Amino acid sequence: MVEQKRFALFLATCDSTFVKKTYGGYFNVFVSTFGEEGEQWDLFRVIDGEFPEEKDLDKYDGFIISGSLHDAFGDDDWIIKLCSICQKLDDMKKKVLGICFGHQILNRIKGGKIGRARRGADMGLRSITIAKDSVKPGGYFGDKTPNSLAIIKCHQDEVWELPESATLLAYSDKYNVEMASYGDHFLSIQGHPEYNKEILFEIIDRVVSLKLMEQDLADKAKATMEEAEPDRKQWQTLCKNFLKGKTDQI
Repeated sequence: MVEQKRFALFLATCDSTFVKKTYGGYFNVFVSTFGEEGEQWDLFRVIDGEFPEEKDLDKYDGFIISGSLHDAFGDDDWIIKLCSICQKLDDMKKKVLGICFGHQILNRIKGGKIGRARRGADMGLRSITIAKDSVKPGGYFGDKTPNSLAIIKCHQDEVWELPESATLLAYSDKYNVEMASYGDHFLSIQGHPEYNKEILFEIIDRVVSLKLMEQDLADKAKATMEEAEPDRKQWQTLCKNFLKGKTDQI
């Protein structure tokens, strides 16, 4: 009998009313994007101080760190604890997929530099360029590596500098580090492969209502998705290949 694969989501954000009502929470968004039948997925609301016991870490085949409204360079107790757990996962060579905030956390614990986005925040659909020279054929991308991929972006912080141990996998005209790997066990993505148009638009509306974004910027962000959509299938494949056992480096 094949052993059941087990994964954990470290949720670093609170469920919005919309996401609860529409999907039953972000956990379901992640599992429907990256999960497959027969797997076990566990939720840890790390933002509320919920973490697995250290002795239980080895039970998992992989982990995902979600996005967050918090700064990955912050020193809140739960962020420090998350960094500590990630360092242990690094020592154990456990697969960890870091998304947005998670992308920055992995860079932080590996000795890179993170901070406020130097060219400003980004929200909307963007095309990122794949660093094809760094990608091995037949790796997580599959047999054919694309020149670029479209992904939904929603962030105000960024990775400033990668540590020497990292491999740059994608960049854009606005941000130097859109995706990176650290050995074969850490993969980090600045954008949101799990987001769709309705999730993005609801976040934009919420940010505007909180007066954290001007309406004209919100309109521009929404306009990016009028005639285009993210390469969601390719992102799903890439992330699943990484989490579920393609061991060759990207």
